Amino acid sequence: MTKSTKQWYASWFDTPYYHILYKDRDYTEAQGFMDNLTNYLNIPEGGKILDLACGKGRHSVYLNSLGYDVTGVDLSEKSINHAKQFENETLKFNVHDMSKPYPDTFDAVFNLFTSFGYFEDENCNLETIKAIKDELNDFGFGVIDFMNVNYIIENLVAEDVKTVEGIDFHQKRSVKDGYIIKDISFEADGEHFEFQERVKAFTLKDFEMLFEKAGVYLLDVFGDFKLHKYHSKTSERLIMIFK
Repeated sequence: MTKSTKQWYASWFDTPYYHILYKDRDYTEAQGFMDNLTNYLNIPEGGKILDLACGKGRHSVYLNSLGYDVTGVDLSEKSINHAKQFENETLKFNVHDMSKPYPDTFDAVFNLFTSFGYFEDENCNLETIKAIKDELNDFGFGVIDFMNVNYIIENLVAEDVKTVEGIDFHQKRSVKDGYIIKDISFEADGEHFEFQERVKAFTLKDFEMLFEKAGVYLLDVFGDFKLHKYHSKTSERLIMIFK
């Protein structure tokens, strides 16, 4: 039986196999990024942070451990149900569509680790940035951490197999119609699965156009988790600070 979906992120992220495939992500590096980012933004002690597309909440939990009041939101009910076990007085999780404004304001709104550009309706990308603007208080900053598509496309591995927990994930990568696409197929639990990840190949120029339409101002751009200067050809990340 083959399982797939049009809105790939709505089902793929809800499967246990997504979390198996990406279980070896470097969370030490991610926590260093959170340290660098919160220090750079000088978020006040006890300041409020909205973590958009928070997944199972790992980064929200870490930000909360630094002393911030954190709200994590995600479209995946299963991920949010998992994250709710970590809730406390200053950490909460809710199912929420990030293209719509969350009913509160924050000192910072983070959209991390390429959690943008998924939507079938491209207008939702603009709506998400407008929503972030609405979610910021007078002193707040928005952060979008995206892949640097120039670097990704230049270094694209067309095909490979990654074996995790006994599952052979066959991965094929391509660039088509302005999207970076990864087709993933594997056998697990007696079934055949196929999923596709599709992320809009936004360049810095594309984001600048979206920011202008949304009425927000780009303040700074970094090229890696240590907040080094962005270089369009060689930087692995595209980290944008705006308000």
